[in-house]
Amino acid sequence: MIVQSAPEGKPRFVIRMSEHTALCGQFGRAFGNDEFESVEPLEEMLHVISHHDDGWKPIDDSPGLDPKTRFPYHLIQTPFEKITTTTKRSPDVNGEHHPFCELMSSMHCYGLYKGRYGLSDTITLNFLADENRAKVESLLDAEEQRQEKLKARLREDPATAAWVEEGKLFQSYKQLQLFDTLALYFNLNCDAERGEQEFPHVPYNVEDDVTIKIKPLGGGKYALSPYPFAEDPMEFSFEGRWMGRVADGEDVKEVLRNTPVNTQTVTLVAG
Repeated sequence: MIVQSAPEGKPRFVIRMSEHTALCGQFGRAFGNDEFESVEPLEEMLHVISHHDDGWKPIDDSPGLDPKTRFPYHLIQTPFEKITTTTKRSPDVNGEHHPFCELMSSMHCYGLYKGRYGLSDTITLNFLADENRAKVESLLDAEEQRQEKLKARLREDPATAAWVEEGKLFQSYKQLQLFDTLALYFNLNCDAERGEQEFPHVPYNVEDDVTIKIKPLGGGKYALSPYPFAEDPMEFSFEGRWMGRVADGEDVKEVLRNTPVNTQTVTLVAG
C-alpha cells in the first residue's frame, strides 16, 4: 500500500497498489501526440501498465499495521519478506494475460532493485542488508532467466518479434517507468508537498528521449513541459481512503474494509 503524506495529526490517504496502477493506466491511455509516440503494442501495454504491480494484491488484502506510524505499512516499509514475494508474483500474474506483459512486469520489478536499467541513480540493491541482498540477487537472477526465455519466445512469432527488438523494448519499458513515477508523484505526497520534479528518459520514439518537468500551479493543476498527452488540459483521478491512526485493539484490515473510498483529482496542462 501507499500511505500518502499529510500534515502532522491529519488523516492520510491510503492507496492500494491496484489504485496506483489504475492511475498509471490512465496515463498510458492518454499518452501520445505529435511529439510523443503512443504505447505499442496497445492492448498488451495498456494491460501491463494497469497491472504491473498485481503481485501486491495479497499484501493489500491482508495489510499489516506499522507499529511506528499506526497506519498500514507504507510501500518500502512493508516487511522485507513480503515485498520480495511481489518480484516473482507480479510477472507471474501478468503472464496469465500475455508473455509480453509478463516480460514488462519482470523488467519493472528487476529495475526497481537495479537502478531501472541505468535510468536511475538509485540502486536499491546496494542499500539492503547482506543477508537480504543475497536473497534478492537470487530472485533477480531468476528474473533475468525469465526475461531471456520470454524474449526468445516472442522473437519466434512474427507477430511479436518487433516488440522485443532492443530499442522498441526499452522504449516500452521507459514509457512504463514514466507512468509509474508520475503516478507516484501524486500518490506519495499530498498537494501541499508536491514540488517541481523532473522525469528523465521519457521516449519521444525508439531513438530519442527527453526530460519532462512538472510544476505545481495551485488548485490541483500541474504544468508539464514538454507535454506528452493527447489533449490539453487533461484531468486524472485516483482512489484511496482517508484514515486516521489505527487505535489499540482495532484490526487494520477491518478499519480499511469499513473506510469509504474517496477520490483525488489533478489537472495536467502544457507548461
